[in-house]
Amino acid sequence: MTSDGPAGRLVVVATPIGNMGDLSPRAADALRHADLVCCEDTRRTGRLLQHAAVAAPPLRRVDAHTEAEAAGDVVARVGRGETVALVTDAGTPGVSDPGTRVVAAVVAAGLAVEVVPGPVAAIAAVVLSGLPTDRLAIDGFLPRGGPERSVRLAELAVERRTTALYEAPGRVAATLAEVAAACGDDRPVAVARELTKLHEEVWRGPAGEAAAWAAAHEVRGEVVIVVGGAPAAEGAEGDDAVLVALRAARAQGLSPGRAAAEVAAALGRPRREVYALALAADET
Repeated sequence: MTSDGPAGRLVVVATPIGNMGDLSPRAADALRHADLVCCEDTRRTGRLLQHAAVAAPPLRRVDAHTEAEAAGDVVARVGRGETVALVTDAGTPGVSDPGTRVVAAVVAAGLAVEVVPGPVAAIAAVVLSGLPTDRLAIDGFLPRGGPERSVRLAELAVERRTTALYEAPGRVAATLAEVAAACGDDRPVAVARELTKLHEEVWRGPAGEAAAWAAAHEVRGEVVIVVGGAPAAEGAEGDDAVLVALRAARAQGLSPGRAAAEVAAALGRPRREVYALALAADET
């Protein structure tokens, strides 16, 4: 199988997040005419190609562990005039999935990159959430623990945009409890699972109630948590925003000094000012 012309290209192809009917004709055509398909799981992509009646081109595994190594080979192939398609198990490559390094390497080499747009779980969840969509953030998976997780939760507490988080089903209840502690029990959230599939479900309500709901139910399948933006404060860097972030960091068990250091770094405020606010807050 050869490319249509002498100029090679990388084609980033979005694939269904659940419902196989969401594979677009253009996506199927891009896979059909590729010289190589890079994918997370060759078996899963093989089933997708079979569903789309696409004669399977060569498949190469490119996941989080092999992407850096594969990027150089993709650049070489595209440079030789081949068409390389890039897919992940579900959704759009590069959006909390492998793909960013490959795209960056091809771009850095001055070669062509195209995209066949399609499903993104985070966008689908935000649309279904009923929360504002004029300003959005896709935060992906939170760090599993440690100071990095505390900082991200502190940032989420003062984030004015609607934010989408990905989470494994077994960790949903714990993460919602931390979101409620950081952002307040009344912060609106939506929990979307199994999007586009037979058992699609969206729970909507305050963060505190969401945490209780998740703790009382066995949450299965792929999950997106959508968190409403923080209420308007005096300013993005005002003391009110800093205090909200400090409360979130302290709720994660950080000392006043450590909380002040991490909030200062996250919000761009002098550490001594943030530490003074932390001490004052502890005294009240």
